[in-house]
Amino acid sequence: MSKNKYLAVFTSVAQRVEAQNLAKSILDQRFAACVQISEIESFYRWNGNIQNDTEYRVMFKTDVNHYAQLEQAIRELHPYELPAIYALPMEAVDPAFAAWVDENLGEI
Repeated sequence: MSKNKYLAVFTSVAQRVEAQNLAKSILDQRFAACVQISEIESFYRWNGNIQNDTEYRVMFKTDVNHYAQLEQAIRELHPYELPAIYALPMEAVDPAFAAWVDENLGEI
């Protein structure tokens, strides 16, 4: 069993093409092993007003060792003034999946 700690890292963008560009760039840099894109409806407060928009949630599967590089890359590519970037730990990870993630991340 891997001793590595894995993360699901999230952000959201306004356009599908922006999500796809993030996914491709992060995978090219090997900061994540997998990226999933989901269409969502977001309600949020911005500049004192309640907003309601369609967005695309982007989830990156990575490990704690790649988080800082991943976060920086998202920040550099993200179109928002204030991107939401946050990570949730993957508490229970199938060993075969963990090995696949390890194989598909770049060297640190």
